Amino acid sequence: MSALDQDTYPNAVAVFCGSSPGNEPAFEYAARSLGETIAKSGIGFVYGGGNKGIMGVVSRAAAHEGSDITGVVPYAMVKEKHEVKQDSDLKNFVFLNEVGMEKVKTIVVHSMHERKVEMARRVRGFFGLPGGYGTFEELMEMITWTQLGIHEKPIIILNVLGFYDALRDLIRSGVSSGFIPPNNERIVVFIDGPADKLEHTSYDWGTPAIEALNAWKKPEGHALGFDWKKRLPDEKKEKANPLDVS
Repeated sequence: MSALDQDTYPNAVAVFCGSSPGNEPAFEYAARSLGETIAKSGIGFVYGGGNKGIMGVVSRAAAHEGSDITGVVPYAMVKEKHEVKQDSDLKNFVFLNEVGMEKVKTIVVHSMHERKVEMARRVRGFFGLPGGYGTFEELMEMITWTQLGIHEKPIIILNVLGFYDALRDLIRSGVSSGFIPPNNERIVVFIDGPADKLEHTSYDWGTPAIEALNAWKKPEGHALGFDWKKRLPDEKKEKANPLDVS
């Protein structure tokens, strides 16, 4: 049993990506295309709360088109100039002091792990743009949570300039070597773009990404059968299961 039932998922998506711009214009172009399309599709936008790199590009693009945006950031990364407040649900938050991003509500959490849990419980799927170690880790954990049945949500990866070819090869190696069930290769969807890489700086990345999100169906028998709503006797919920996204 999943920790969050499918029909309770909000109409929002999370985007994982780099806090650096990378060294290819196609990376920023794809981020802008995705952010704009998410907003124009009427879908909420959840991200890591940063304003640099392609993380800043995709969030500003979504904000410019009017998306409902939530950032999630660990307290250690909050700059001293931001005043941390509390809302009616006693969630800690700040508002970004940046032109064009004034309406972005950034929730402040204690840790990197809590950041992922907060993002996961607020969305119905995840998008991955190019990034570094943090992006790799976030995508792999969301993939793992789908396989374990902690949630049942797709991971859509924008494979700009073949950036994630190695990840797809690694997944297929896991399948062929008997470590990943064959059906679970379909947990992850890769958007490859045109065969001619020169077209990646003019390709509409957002449209096929949203189409893949809407078309995704969980693979039959993908989850391993754990009931993530079970708790240790007499334990408080927040201590019983640190992976809970419900």
